Amino acid sequence: MRSLSAYDLLRVWEVGEDWHPLDKALTLLAATCPELTRDELAALSIGQRDARLLTLHEQTSGPRLNGFVECPRCAERLEFDVSVADLRVAAEPDAREEVQELVTDDLALRFRLPNSRDLAAVAGGRDPATARGLLVQRCVLQASRDGVPVAASELSADEIAELAQRMSECDPQAEVLLDLRCPSCDQAWQALFDIVTFLWAELAAQAKRLLREVHTLARAYGWHESEILSMSARRRQFYLEMAT
Repeated sequence: MRSLSAYDLLRVWEVGEDWHPLDKALTLLAATCPELTRDELAALSIGQRDARLLTLHEQTSGPRLNGFVECPRCAERLEFDVSVADLRVAAEPDAREEVQELVTDDLALRFRLPNSRDLAAVAGGRDPATARGLLVQRCVLQASRDGVPVAASELSADEIAELAQRMSECDPQAEVLLDLRCPSCDQAWQALFDIVTFLWAELAAQAKRLLREVHTLARAYGWHESEILSMSARRRQFYLEMAT
């Protein structure tokens, strides 16, 4: 995985700002993982994808993540600070798709982990139950009950819940929860951490800051955007201090 240059950051932000989060994630990875095609990136499990995005955060913003969350009881706005190392629950991923299994007393399933294509297919679902059913049908490769083959659409709600639990165990990076407590009302809860939304917000802020720097330096020195973006961040900052 390579780092985002100033030019790459602006290009990715400009292209993907109005896109769905799934497309934003793939756009970021396409810019930083040239060794993989977009189809290969889309085939990564969600945990594999998010592990790469955590690495990208380390490269662009450092090893810590600072953000805000609202208390579900009193609506107090709380700040959180966590390290990438604490959020990384899986080893560095590889791009291979592996078939997983779930075997209970009477049920045997062979399945693959959900990927970006699957989430895109269910994103427009009318309700969570419909989306969940479609996801199961896409990811279950083979199912049998007491040795008799069954369709994925015939799985019960309890069996689907078991499958969801097994998927979480196989791809733990796909669902990262933050343990939080509100200092105002003492409410404790877990919040799902979405690296795609978090990272894009940070990169969008960096892109807008870069544009302001280009504007200032272009007015002060008459340089072209490409000349300014090709400078190191340290050199740009030095010129900005003199210009302002």
